[in-house]
Amino acid sequence: MTKKQRAKLIKEILDKYFKNPKIPLNYVNNFTFLIAVLLSAQATDKKVNEITPLLFKKTKTPKEILKLKISEIEKIIKPIGLYKTKAKNIYNLSKILVNEYNSKVPKTFKELESLPGVGHKTASVLMSQAFDISAFPVDTHIHRCAKRWKLSNGKNVKKTEEDLKKIFSKKDWNKLHLQIIYFARKYCFAKNHKKENCPICNKL
Repeated sequence: MTKKQRAKLIKEILDKYFKNPKIPLNYVNNFTFLIAVLLSAQATDKKVNEITPLLFKKTKTPKEILKLKISEIEKIIKPIGLYKTKAKNIYNLSKILVNEYNSKVPKTFKELESLPGVGHKTASVLMSQAFDISAFPVDTHIHRCAKRWKLSNGKNVKKTEEDLKKIFSKKDWNKLHLQIIYFARKYCFAKNHKKENCPICNKL
């Protein structure tokens, strides 16, 4: 089976199992979505969704964040990993959004990646899911599956992103990003993975 044939088969299976995948993070606007994605780095979506209602009850805009002290943000997000760094980043990026972007979340990779705590993956998630601009964010699940499914050599996430963009149609990137994450969590785990029990791996 060629890489192209594998990709076609994988997409068919993903469409069958997760036809209309929803964004797994809770949010109320683009700013709260940015904060939720930033918090999800090295944390589970489940844990983030437990914490964000407490934060978003107090603050839904950059201006409202600036009314809090960094120590208050820390207290709210403490159960999440790297909470001290994340609290600082949330405060500092809010200041930039208020001062430079009229409190709006910018719509380009360059501008997003210039914000504190926003790397390429976070920017890609915003571009694809908030602004519906084609991007292919690669997290650990997608990185693992792309290597396991022989769609990429798995050297690093940058290479994996490049390989997936080459093999899948641009119009499908945003949906595939979510489909692969859901599929990986349910069927193609990092540990105790059994090929025969995985609907994709057992076909490749």
